[in-house]
Amino acid sequence: MHRFLFERLGVRGELVCLDASFQAVLSRHPYPGPVQRPLGEALAAVLLLTATLKFEGSLTLQAQGSGPIRTLVVQGTHRGTVRGLARWDGDVPHGDLQRLFGAGHLALTLDPTRGERYQGIVPLEGAGLGAAIETYFGHSEQLPTRLWLAVDGNRAVGLMLQRMPGTVEDADGWTRTVTLADTVEERELLTLPVQNLLRRLFHEEDVRLYDPEPVAFRCGCSRGRIEQTLRALGRAEVDAILAEQGDIAVTCEFCNRGYRFDAVDARELFTDSVVPAGVKDSMH
Repeated sequence: MHRFLFERLGVRGELVCLDASFQAVLSRHPYPGPVQRPLGEALAAVLLLTATLKFEGSLTLQAQGSGPIRTLVVQGTHRGTVRGLARWDGDVPHGDLQRLFGAGHLALTLDPTRGERYQGIVPLEGAGLGAAIETYFGHSEQLPTRLWLAVDGNRAVGLMLQRMPGTVEDADGWTRTVTLADTVEERELLTLPVQNLLRRLFHEEDVRLYDPEPVAFRCGCSRGRIEQTLRALGRAEVDAILAEQGDIAVTCEFCNRGYRFDAVDARELFTDSVVPAGVKDSMH
């Protein structure tokens, strides 16, 4: 992840290039080419957006529709980690969001470690997910934001510009930088080194490029979280599954990691902890 800044213009930017992380997501399921593209766009976009978060937590992008791609979910964190998956039916055509998802919506959910959860929803419309996300920012009256996304079979790349709040020396700076960025081609995003790309687009502007920050595919699943989910189902439901199947097998859709619970494991889920005599529970 590369952050850059046009101080005099009051514009900040982010550029993310996903190679190993994108391949790690693709390796979990046999995604056809037309599904790989929006999935890669979403992975790049979420990391770009999480780079601007002012809190510790996560941002989740979820696209749902009635078309061939039914659901696409990508989650990124302030630590630069990302995971994602898509579900689809039958043959998926190439095309814009309408052809891929049909009638649907895009939801962006901010989930801070401390504080209130926030979600914004917009129609799933446009040539790609970048256009739908820009619509979200336009409707939410947040900072003006533009994205350029490119995906091939090997990598996913995203470029984002965002206007910073406050007064600036150059009132036309935002319009000029967006106009210059609009000249970028997908091939350039996918192949040019970061410094070469910024020089190609903004050679007449003063750009401060910061040291890169790592990004990585990482799934947040764990046995403890699966146990919480099973407890939420209730003992009767868990016992019914055990009676029918003999044990409970759960596979994380994000990373394909499997978790198995036998009858003894399941019984322990609902065993109340015993507090020894004379010891008070300190939990509040």
